[in-house]
Amino acid sequence: MLKEKLEADLIAALKSHDEVRKRTLRMALAAVTNEEKAGKSERELGDDEIVKVLAREAKKRREAAEAFEAGGRAAQAEAEREEGAVLDDYLPKQLTDEELAELVSAAIAESGAQGPRAMGAVMKIVNPRVAGRAEGGRVAAEVKKQLA
Repeated sequence: MLKEKLEADLIAALKSHDEVRKRTLRMALAAVTNEEKAGKSERELGDDEIVKVLAREAKKRREAAEAFEAGGRAAQAEAEREEGAVLDDYLPKQLTDEELAELVSAAIAESGAQGPRAMGAVMKIVNPRVAGRAEGGRVAAEVKKQLA
């Protein structure tokens, strides 16, 4: 299980005094625990759900780094990038632009979609195939580009 790997890596980071990895893994495990306790009843998350939580946290780090950079706070931006790099180790390899374009083309052919109005139908087909390997905005932009 991915959660067990995160916990084991946190223990290793504590022993090796790796501050970046330690704070990042603590934050990631806290986010996973919060997600497990969210809702009406507590539940155990599967690996797919944990990957979604980690992807959401990685996206937060990228956005924070951009905001800090724009605000002239380079040290904080670098810290956010370092945390994002640690999280990336636990996420599936991201799709290249070419791979994403191929998946979108196949989905458009499969659905027979034409024009921007069919974007929803294409997204329904593409999203399960992408599954954490590309951000939703990036996927939507590619679908929109190919349907235009």
